[in-house]
Amino acid sequence: MKIALVADDKRKELMAQFCIAYCGILSKHKLCSTSITGKYIEDATGLDIEKLLPGSHGGVQQIASRISYDEVDMLIYMRDPTAEHSPTSKEVNDNLLRLCDIHSVPAATNIATAEMLIVGLDRGDLDWRNT
Repeated sequence: MKIALVADDKRKELMAQFCIAYCGILSKHKLCSTSITGKYIEDATGLDIEKLLPGSHGGVQQIASRISYDEVDMLIYMRDPTAEHSPTSKEVNDNLLRLCDIHSVPAATNIATAEMLIVGLDRGDLDWRNT
């Protein structure tokens, strides 16, 4: 499966810790991420990650485009609900999740849901995405 990983600034460390905990599962899949989040994860885990542009420079839009073209099977987006986003970045982030809804891409926006998706992925619960 192709998994996209995105994290707001205050959630990058949480994303890295999540990836450390589930490195064995994640290593079996193709990963892509915005560049700074990808570097955090790569440095912490050694996982091979395709790093796109920084989120603020179009990386989130690149992931959104991949979702639209069925090039992403799962999104893990560690959002910071306390962060004040500019209207533009809020719109971009809302669009990312809207596209997941349109294209039936499982999406997690917090650690609890991310863990459920990864454990389900490892169990085979998301095999329908491969058909």
